[in-house]
Parts: sequence; structure tokens; C-alpha cells
Amino acid sequence: MLASKVIERYQAFCPSSLSMEDDVSGLQIGTLNKDIQKVMVALDIRETTVAEAIDKNIDLIIVKHAPIFRPISHLVADDLQAKIYLDLIKHDIAVYVSHTDIDVVEGGLNDWFCELLDIKDTTYFHETQAGHGIGRIGVVQEQTLEELALKVKQVFDLDAVRLVTYGHQAQQYVERVAICGGTGSRFYKEALEKGADVYITGDIYYHTAQEMLTQGLLAIDPGHHIEVLFVEKVTQKIKEWAAKENWGITIEGSTVSTNPFRHL
Repeated sequence: MLASKVIERYQAFCPSSLSMEDDVSGLQIGTLNKDIQKVMVALDIRETTVAEAIDKNIDLIIVKHAPIFRPISHLVADDLQAKIYLDLIKHDIAVYVSHTDIDVVEGGLNDWFCELLDIKDTTYFHETQAGHGIGRIGVVQEQTLEELALKVKQVFDLDAVRLVTYGHQAQQYVERVAICGGTGSRFYKEALEKGADVYITGDIYYHTAQEMLTQGLLAIDPGHHIEVLFVEKVTQKIKEWAAKENWGITIEGSTVSTNPFRHL
């Protein structure tokens, strides 16, 4: 079947039109006008991901994070970053990016986070277009910040989480929780305006963390890589579509870790 048929079905669930302004989404490398046998879902495209795709004879990768996110001045094989793109092209592997559209869409990544953490009665807190927005805010059973942080650690199988709190606040009770996958600290004021007690998001900058505390907002930083949930959930969805519509292709999630951080 054509790669375009897979993407047409994916866009019926998650339209690229939901992407935030200036975001990189959609087909970024290769063509969808080709027959395919194997699809892989990945969070990132790094040299390890490309090697995995080549080894498995993958025809199409659906990825969360765009492989090309800065202007390219050259494509030289001796440049290891450029070699990632060249290897994809050489092996005719198409790359389709689903970035903020899957964050915004109802029933997408931020909603999957809420399901795992038992965050109920949710709505978005940063509107991106009429009727749609990024981030989710809702309620959990009242618990301490520390208890919630430990649940985040357990649910996402993390070796550590960072708390944005002055030490004595770890036992403060929280109930209204905001969450945004990826790097969402720039939206903290909207989360605060919506009444959040605590904000869960990645890559919180030092001075931003201080500002949050001054404004009365606690936070949990589980890292950017929790978005790897995208791989499991999107793979599952595409497999369901393939079975229902008799596509006759193989769909699998990437099994290599692209998380660059470890804690001792």
C-alpha cells in the first residue's frame, strides 16, 4: 500500500492543521508516493534510530521530534548530523513528523499522560486555536507534592524527577494539576491562572523555576523523554487501523533509547 494512505489515516485522527504556529510537522524527508511494507514509530531520529530502521528495512518513520530542526547549510557525509539525513535518503526512508499536533489533539499525548496519572476532569490551559489548546489541567485525589512526584517517577519508569519547591513544600498538599509534555515551562502562567497547584513539564530553566515559586506554583520536572509514550500509543493505534482495514503491512515501535540523560 502507499505510504500516503497510512498518513491520510493518521491525519484523520491527528490533523497537522492543529500544529502550533511555526512548528515543524508533516512530511520532512522522502516521499509518501511509494509502496511500503514496514512502518516504524519513534520519538526521535538519531543515528541509533536510523541504524535500527535500516536494519529492519523500514520504509516510513512516524516521529514526534523533527530530525531537521535547524537550518541546514550543507549535506556532507563527514558531518555526523548530516549523515543522519543522508542515510535516510540513501535508504529511501520517508519521515513524517507529528509534533505539537499530537500534543494538542483531543485523545493525544497530553491526554494519555493524564490517563496514566489519574488526572480527571481535564481541559487545555493554553489555547492554540479556537476550541483547541496545548497542555491539560485537571484534578487528582488530594496528595502531597512528594507523593505525586513519586507516582510520576513510577508511572514513567524514571530514575529521578526534579521538584521545583523549597524543601519544606514537599509535603504540601496538591489537587489541581497541570501537565504539558516536552518543554512547557513557558506556559506556566496560564497553568497558574487556571488554578494549578502543581505543574508537570520538562526542561524547566533555573530562573523560571524561581519565578514559579515566587508566583506560588510548585512543579515537577520528569524530563523531556516522557514523551516516549508517543511510541507505544501511536504504534498501537496504527496497528488497530491496519488490522481493521487489512493493510497487510508491519508496524512496530522503535526499541532504541534516545534519552541523553542518566542520573547517578
